Amino acid sequence: MTDDFYKKKRPDGDEHNPMSEPRFAEIATFMRAPLVESLDNVDIGLIGVPTDLGVTNRPGARHGPREIRNSSSLMRTFNLGMNINPYKLCRIADLGDVSFSQRYDLDKQVEEIESFYQKIIEKNIFPISAGGDHSITYPILKAIGKNEPVGMVHVDAHTDTWGEIWGSKFTHGAPFKLAVEAGVLDPKRTIQIGIRGGQNFMDGIEFSQDQGMRVVFMDEFSSLGVDKVIEEARKVVGDGRTYISFDVDGLDPVYAPGTGTPEVGGITTLEAQQLLRGLKGLNLIGGDVVEVAPPFDNTGNTALVGATMMFEILSLIADTNFG
Repeated sequence: MTDDFYKKKRPDGDEHNPMSEPRFAEIATFMRAPLVESLDNVDIGLIGVPTDLGVTNRPGARHGPREIRNSSSLMRTFNLGMNINPYKLCRIADLGDVSFSQRYDLDKQVEEIESFYQKIIEKNIFPISAGGDHSITYPILKAIGKNEPVGMVHVDAHTDTWGEIWGSKFTHGAPFKLAVEAGVLDPKRTIQIGIRGGQNFMDGIEFSQDQGMRVVFMDEFSSLGVDKVIEEARKVVGDGRTYISFDVDGLDPVYAPGTGTPEVGGITTLEAQQLLRGLKGLNLIGGDVVEVAPPFDNTGNTALVGATMMFEILSLIADTNFG
């Protein structure tokens, strides 16, 4: 069943599987999965959200989905670290990008993202997204957690639980404060990993801690080690529905320089892969990779890192729900 899903017809009528072509061939889609026009018969949807209206400093994450698509051509079908081929387990498709009617209206964009994901959820499709800045996660959570608040594993240098900034509450520094206040994110089933960097004020960190989120600062991460942090994450989220939100600035900027708010002293790419793989078996229902800002990394490595983490999340969700 899944093998047929990945085949398509050429203009000459011959049928082939684009994923078996050389990785420099075919039109770039997420992980070389088929780009579909219908939500029917899709199990996991890969989605781009190309906006960075929510950034407070360096823009550029609007280019993230396109460059992650390009870099994801380097992904193969079998995940050695997890010993699975997600494409054999379910039907995975590129659902394109969220389209916006108002490119300069952040409030309207939040509404349109939520509406887009609501349609995805109604079709029982598990969404995995590429941002865009981190403000996109709030409307995604509003759609996913509409009927029941979800838990979350959040990798980031920042808690993103600050309040209104410069007259807007929908910034990339606020999605999880908003989600908690909207009742779609359960703070007591939320763990934030890799938090570090200087602060001008402590409001965000205090909000996370006061609401019962488990905040793993980078010093503690380094002291505990990956395995202990995995144990802590599994204990915090339990067996309830859980979302993964991965901000690439959670990584040290030597691995992901192309991001809007880099913070020195972060997680390595290997530690991040080990951390994600350690979540295998949890009740995972969606995820995102955000804040890839290609203009700040002309090597393309940050987009490759983003694509790799997206593939890890894809493998986890395929294994959880279809393995």
